[in-house]
Amino acid sequence: MNLTRLFGPETVAVVGASKTEGKIGYEAMANAVEFDGRVYPVNPSAEGSVLGEEFVASVTEVDEPVDLALLCVPGPVVPDVLEECGEAGVGGAVIYAGGFAEAGEEGEELQERIVDIAAEGDVALLGPNTSGFVVPRTNLLASFAGGVEQLPAGNVAIVAQSGGVAHQLAFQALREGNGISAMVGLGNRANVGFEEAIEYFDGDAATDAVVLHVEGTDDGRSLLETCRAAETPVTAYKVGQSDVGEFAESHTGALTGDHDLYTAGFAQYGVPTVDSTSALLDAGVALANSPVPAGANVGVVTAQAGPGIIIADRLQRGGATLPELGADTQERVEGILPGITFAGNPVDTGRPMPEFGDVVEAVAADDAVDVVLVYELFEEALGYPVETLDGLAETVDKPVLFATEGPPGAMDDELAALREAGVPTFTSPERAAEATALLARYAELGDAAADQEVSADV
Repeated sequence: MNLTRLFGPETVAVVGASKTEGKIGYEAMANAVEFDGRVYPVNPSAEGSVLGEEFVASVTEVDEPVDLALLCVPGPVVPDVLEECGEAGVGGAVIYAGGFAEAGEEGEELQERIVDIAAEGDVALLGPNTSGFVVPRTNLLASFAGGVEQLPAGNVAIVAQSGGVAHQLAFQALREGNGISAMVGLGNRANVGFEEAIEYFDGDAATDAVVLHVEGTDDGRSLLETCRAAETPVTAYKVGQSDVGEFAESHTGALTGDHDLYTAGFAQYGVPTVDSTSALLDAGVALANSPVPAGANVGVVTAQAGPGIIIADRLQRGGATLPELGADTQERVEGILPGITFAGNPVDTGRPMPEFGDVVEAVAADDAVDVVLVYELFEEALGYPVETLDGLAETVDKPVLFATEGPPGAMDDELAALREAGVPTFTSPERAAEATALLARYAELGDAAADQEVSADV
């Protein structure tokens, strides 16, 4: 299935567009008109225009091919609208309405019907029972939620089974200063599911990592094999450690399945997993902006011992190791800062200082180190070693991550400069350490998956 017309359209039709604020047909239209391409409001009972665009009675009457249709109509009407979409040659459709597979036997039958209609018309369906998707770089706001126009472009694709979780993740990324290449709520996955979305974003030049929110799936092996085949790094948050199966099934029509089996399957296929939405976003930022590390050895440089101890603890609990730095590195660090507080690993400078960036460079160059994690509380008089960190990961060919905290203001500007330079940044020692440990696990899981013929039974 080709999803280019779904996620990369040139024309969009909002079916069920409305002039009444608050209705889904208005809110979806208000977002859609931000799109860089042409947008058509479609409603057989409406006259005149909405938001500067003239109403059209049907997608079959639009005077050019429609790539994407946003269906703002009740569930029982969806089959008829989809038939019109097929007649008009529409490439993809978003179905916002619920009342399908998540709603019992009648809903399952209705969903089977729309899948058959879509197959006949070759229409890719996102949903039903979803709040849609967003591609910030083209201002494609195929969502009825308010505020999505604020989401900045970035290089992490969010693919969530729940539209609500997709939006939560996207807005958290916004609040934390990170952009996204796309945000997708799959909903009931009528004919576009995890596999199709992963394959699409794996081929998307703007996406450098894909993060998954997974409630459950009918074919776990297919999902795992798709993840393993992707060249783009993938990480997952599999919910359902406790018994939430009945609630999840009523939500997106999915069974959560055996959590431990899924987690083991992901690991076996080279996909690291996390246990929170924050950790999922952090993993995406780290994976999208870092080279794949050669191993799990982490070199830590900190300007404050307390956060450094937390980081060292979390790293090792997360599966990373703290190798002893080479004698040449320790000598180099001592030469930069005679009498340094601690020159082993972590390297602790005691406080920020003008030579802090030189210490980071020395540790990053050590052959025993596969990943570098830096922690420095912000001091306005010194700022961050932005010039040192800009391009350092490429120079040493290993990930370099940065964590900090401090008062808002000047710190925010310098953090933005680091993000602009492609440095993964975090504002807590725990989250930074866990993202770093995930990079280490990703390297080890990838090596293990490549070395063995894997099997899974989820």
